[in-house]
Amino acid sequence: MLIAMPGMPDPRFSHSLIYLCAHSSDGAMGLIVNKPSVEMSFETLIDQLPIENTGNLSGIRVHFGGPVEVGRGFVLHSPDFQSDMTTLQVDDAFAMTAILDVLESIAQGTGPEKSLIVLGYSGWGPGQLEREIAENGWLVCEARSDLVFDTPDSDKWEAALGSLGISPLALSSEGGRA
Repeated sequence: MLIAMPGMPDPRFSHSLIYLCAHSSDGAMGLIVNKPSVEMSFETLIDQLPIENTGNLSGIRVHFGGPVEVGRGFVLHSPDFQSDMTTLQVDDAFAMTAILDVLESIAQGTGPEKSLIVLGYSGWGPGQLEREIAENGWLVCEARSDLVFDTPDSDKWEAALGSLGISPLALSSEGGRA
């Protein structure tokens, strides 16, 4: 996971915690997991799609996953749900699906045990993320299911720092070399 440093110049990523779904020499793709959408609820999203509204959707939140393709949806979830066509098994604790059947299953109460619905994603070109890390833009921590799915959104950034033994008060927005 990527933890935005206090000096992050892009306000869209301020205090962001990003689950990194893919990283290769071609670039990287991730989902912000701690920023609930202020414009979109799950109920509103379902009403815009060809999915039956079961009426029990108020507790499900939609998150801002990043500034790229904000009209595109993803569901980061526990590995107990599989779509035959497009579920990407990221690792033993996480899978990602980007089609309507997972939203339909969630709306009907038969979806994955744990899930995070996001619109948009965060993307980096070849070498871009590595440069941003070297320039003190991001810290890296282990991706944990409890952090992504069970920790309140407002506490995730600080909890991720805590997993590294770092207090937010100890961070500086300036990078340096000794």
